[in-house]
Amino acid sequence: MVRHLPELRSKRRFDGLVSGSLPVTPSTHVPPPATLAETLWSSAKHYAVRQREEPTGPVDEAVFAEILDGYDEDAVFVHVGLSDVNAAFDGNPYEFVRDHLDARFDSILTPAFTQSFRRTGQFHRTDTEPELGAFAALFFEEADYRTADPLHSIQVRGDYRFEGCTVRDTFAPEGCYAQLERDDVRILDIGTRWLVSTQLHYIERVTDVPYSETVEVEGTVRYPGGRVERVTQRNYDKNNYLYFWDRLGIQRDLIDDGVLDHHDLNGLRVISVSARDLREALEPRIAEDPYYMVR
Repeated sequence: MVRHLPELRSKRRFDGLVSGSLPVTPSTHVPPPATLAETLWSSAKHYAVRQREEPTGPVDEAVFAEILDGYDEDAVFVHVGLSDVNAAFDGNPYEFVRDHLDARFDSILTPAFTQSFRRTGQFHRTDTEPELGAFAALFFEEADYRTADPLHSIQVRGDYRFEGCTVRDTFAPEGCYAQLERDDVRILDIGTRWLVSTQLHYIERVTDVPYSETVEVEGTVRYPGGRVERVTQRNYDKNNYLYFWDRLGIQRDLIDDGVLDHHDLNGLRVISVSARDLREALEPRIAEDPYYMVR
């Protein structure tokens, strides 16, 4: 197996400008036949689970609050499924989650992802709205800070900052997601079907899995005040049809290791792990089997 070290791997460039641009094509890496069969089965299995209706019923707010009270970190990185929260509790689901988090954490971090940059090559740090998740879109109106990554930016409510991080190489060991690991930030999923964490992309990068490569996406980042920066953004690329994460298997192993909390409150799932524990649990498994996360 050829190893593609992050610093040396071949990089495919994409000119993100609409004029004369070509779309980013999925990675062409194909695993050995036996592994390919397993990754295809894993992807199909998870696709079937995603299509399954799993209703959420009323939840005692005190039980939910007690779970959050168990965490004492200053900063939390959250992913929220508002539809499940809405089914579980009365009132505005966004405000419900925000207020509970505000009461317990000094800083709240959420994704503010804009994958359209791969196609358009255009991103404004404060004006381009997040494209993934209703919670992130609503949080955007209240965030105090946002990283200048045009693909996987992070928005923050509170004092947490990413000063000194490499922002042009999203999942680099010197990047923002590496800082989340160094600071051992709490990852918290509320109302998601399974563990959701962008840290998994970072772990794939630093463990140099064979099915994901680093590509360059070119475009323009604009800032308040009119400053314009022409950028080359380094980010991951892989064939998600072949290499969909085995989220259920990963989640099960993390529970067995005692590092992941998983609560099912009448269909509302509350899942949590620290960023450092996540890597420490997965890294030795990936060292033993580079396809561990996708089969």
